[in-house]
Amino acid sequence: MHKFFFKHIDNSGLIVFRIVFGLLCFLESVGAVFTGWVKRTLVEPEFTFSFIGFEWLQPLPGNWMYAYYIIMGVFGLLIMVGYKYRISMLMFALMWTATYLMQKSSYNNHYYLLFLLSFLMVLLPAHKYASVDATLNPKLKAISMPNWCRWVFIIQLFILYTYASTAKLYGDWLDSSVVALLMQNKANYPIIGELLQNPTLHYLIAYGGILFDGLIIPLLLFKPTRKYAFFVSIFFHLFNSIVFQIGIFPFLSLAFSLFFFDSKIIKNIVLKKKIYYTDDALIVPKYSSALISVFTVYFLIHIALPLRHYVFKDDVLWTEEGHRLSWRMMLRAKSGNTSFYVIDQATNNAIPIKLDNYLTKKQQRSVTTKPDMIWQFAQHLKEDFAKQGTNVKVYARAYVSVNGKPSKQLIDPKVDLANEPWHHFKHHDWILPSK
Repeated sequence: MHKFFFKHIDNSGLIVFRIVFGLLCFLESVGAVFTGWVKRTLVEPEFTFSFIGFEWLQPLPGNWMYAYYIIMGVFGLLIMVGYKYRISMLMFALMWTATYLMQKSSYNNHYYLLFLLSFLMVLLPAHKYASVDATLNPKLKAISMPNWCRWVFIIQLFILYTYASTAKLYGDWLDSSVVALLMQNKANYPIIGELLQNPTLHYLIAYGGILFDGLIIPLLLFKPTRKYAFFVSIFFHLFNSIVFQIGIFPFLSLAFSLFFFDSKIIKNIVLKKKIYYTDDALIVPKYSSALISVFTVYFLIHIALPLRHYVFKDDVLWTEEGHRLSWRMMLRAKSGNTSFYVIDQATNNAIPIKLDNYLTKKQQRSVTTKPDMIWQFAQHLKEDFAKQGTNVKVYARAYVSVNGKPSKQLIDPKVDLANEPWHHFKHHDWILPSK
């Protein structure tokens, strides 16, 4: 194992990936400001739905979140040019993680991936060539890296894509009805809008998604199929970029190909002046066993997290328990109609809640279908009324449709949600059964 992971290989792939990664971090951060994402998600809301346990993480007041994202963009540029690399990378990782945890109205598996990659990149020697750091300190310069620096990406991607593929193996995806629902709001796209409504295309997308996610990593690892898999990747990710408009992440996914192709090809195309490393030296550091142990635990956790929904009762598509952090990408279409009312414990009067007074339209779309956010909003209502000197109970009437099926009641309307505890690894009985 030591011989495999600590054998040195050419580092051209990692160096170019750092440059691309830094640029994409810059574009993601600055793009969030100029597209209005920061305004809609972090500035306009009265409060944000943070990950439970991170309620103390709330956006900065006023317009300071714009400055926050611009600063993240600056760190992205510093990563790209390799200046004070580890500090810049760590600062971006911390700032991105904070914004990831402080809101989930715009939850996306790709945001989770960027959170993981940012911390992994802190550990990697990605600044040892074609960087300001290596220019200012020539002793830092290196043309090789340990083999584990490549395989940490490959293993992470294999876990991601394997779970993304297997999660699609259920009825509503296999009969393409989910894809059809996802494509309905794309009908107004110029040129391709009508094509996206074609039932045959829906089946191609459904089964193509399963096959691509399940096979892409093995096909990229196998030299005879690598080139063809790469061209399929380009089509797949550009299609996702055009149809789903998911920002930098199709391009980040393509950048991962740098770890599958021979470094000599990358060097000859991008880093022509760089010497190609051929020594294959085995350099085992003193901390090798500790490093292997840390990464073993890390990957075991990431293998286990997507499986945790099996310990809950009922279907994760209905309860959402165990949905996040599990690579369940674009698997379902949900719609709902949820209303809240509070009972004044002193007078027993019922007070209906107008969601427009508390939540943005974006937040309302989530709070009408997701039990954890329904529970969080109940806690917020309880605290808001307590500030006014009123102790209340909070109830919700929620009717939800999954994948276009008839709506069913999601939340027990007799349960005071404001006084229910939250369990991370236990089913909540106030979520009514799906059947």
